[in-house]
Amino acid sequence: MEFFNFHTHQFTNQSNILELVNQYPNSFDASIAYYSIGIHPWYIQEDRIDQDLKIIEEKLQTQNCLAIGECGLDKRIEIRLEQQIIVFEKQLALAEKYKKPVVIHCVAAFQEVIAIKKKMNISVPMIIHGFSKKSQIAQQLIAAGFYLSFGKYLLKNPELKTVFQDVPNNRFFLETDTIEESIQQVYDVASEYKNITIKELQEVIASNFASVFEK
Repeated sequence: MEFFNFHTHQFTNQSNILELVNQYPNSFDASIAYYSIGIHPWYIQEDRIDQDLKIIEEKLQTQNCLAIGECGLDKRIEIRLEQQIIVFEKQLALAEKYKKPVVIHCVAAFQEVIAIKKKMNISVPMIIHGFSKKSQIAQQLIAAGFYLSFGKYLLKNPELKTVFQDVPNNRFFLETDTIEESIQQVYDVASEYKNITIKELQEVIASNFASVFEK
């Protein structure tokens, strides 16, 4: 593995990249090598929740399923937050049961996510994907035990540079999510911001991968 793409919706199947591809219970693709699977808060359907959770639980017991998610909370959608919390907590319970990391989608609900982690005493790694906020939130999340994954906003928002620089090297991942740019391009920017070589960055990410996914 030269590159690890922590979160992507596009399976490119390149031999030098390990891609953690986002999958949904109702559109599962068995040809994808490594994946996460979860109920995204945008796509919660009350009449499907139990069925989706059953599918997720089945997949979590396989080697190719590296994580649960993306799942989480989003205050900018119409689905009631209370409903989102119920579905999120059920997925966190599965993550604990099968000792799988969690890929988290969080929009304007960081304090709630931190509180839920504490309330449920979650011990598995929890990673906020697509992080784009200020240093204060980053440091709160890191202090609470979260990892942060950077991608689109690292490329497009120069103000994120100092936030990223302040994140400890043992607490971040890199991703492409839905952007057209390659994971190599994200690594290029990240290595520049961290003032380390690509090889050193690869070693950092490989160490973080081992800590989170190879316990």
